[in-house]
Amino acid sequence: METDSEQNGASLTSLVSAFGRAYHSRYDSPKVVDDFIVNKLISKEEFSAISKNLIDGIQFFNKDIGERFKDESDQILKWITQVQVSSIPLARSAYCEKVLLDEVKSGLKQYVILGAGLDTFALRFPELQSSLKIFEIDHPDTQVFKKKKLAAAKFDIPDHLYFVPMDFTTEFSHQSLVKEGFENEKTFFSLLGVTYYLSKEENAALMQHFFENVPSGSSIVFDYATEKLFEEKGMSNRVENLVKFAEASGEPMKSGFTWDEITSILEKSGLQIKEHLSPEMMNKLLFKNRTDYLSAFETVHYIHAVKK
Repeated sequence: METDSEQNGASLTSLVSAFGRAYHSRYDSPKVVDDFIVNKLISKEEFSAISKNLIDGIQFFNKDIGERFKDESDQILKWITQVQVSSIPLARSAYCEKVLLDEVKSGLKQYVILGAGLDTFALRFPELQSSLKIFEIDHPDTQVFKKKKLAAAKFDIPDHLYFVPMDFTTEFSHQSLVKEGFENEKTFFSLLGVTYYLSKEENAALMQHFFENVPSGSSIVFDYATEKLFEEKGMSNRVENLVKFAEASGEPMKSGFTWDEITSILEKSGLQIKEHLSPEMMNKLLFKNRTDYLSAFETVHYIHAVKK
């Protein structure tokens, strides 16, 4: 599948993640999170191309499902998307936004999205324009790709949204944030769908960089994989498939953490865990009583941590 993002070096995983949110907004009910904006950022051609690519890959994901629905491509797409593609992006977006909106009610003024991809929070909550500064940090190529998407969909960039181009996997520049109007006050960070793709050392360094220049009370929501990421097969082998898919996409997963490792990284950055959600807890919070395939993804956990 050839897309604009591949041509200019933007993240393919961010496009697939956006596809999962778009599919959910179009077809699933009830909604875990309704990203009605991302639908407009992914072109019909891209939606069709990704859909075809996934359907054509059913033999990789699950041969039995391929046989059962061999003449029903819509059912194959539903199975792959709900089982394999969208549950992690939906869970992390829903949880992060729940925590973020609670923080806004408590007076939060700054939000930094690390590895923003095709995030649409600023566009879905225009009522926060006068009260919350939003800084999107991502690779320059990914941000160029996103700005093209916004322009093609005829979206103006809101006044309270600031793009900060940065390859923060190699260097995190606090000064680049300050140049865009970032202030020394309580800040909320999100780091979603990123920790897996960095080494443990890179994750530790990033946490320290994020929090050494912000006051106490600042916090972060992030998702991470346990040490079983490279061992557990998961429902319909979906954990194993995810690792293989990432490798084949040229963005291999590098890190899964023991509980001691993740708590040690946070402690060294002056952070304490306010909330931790396992897949079982996430199922109760977001996926209970569903009649489709959606469920919380094995090995993926979620943390809200606060600077002491």
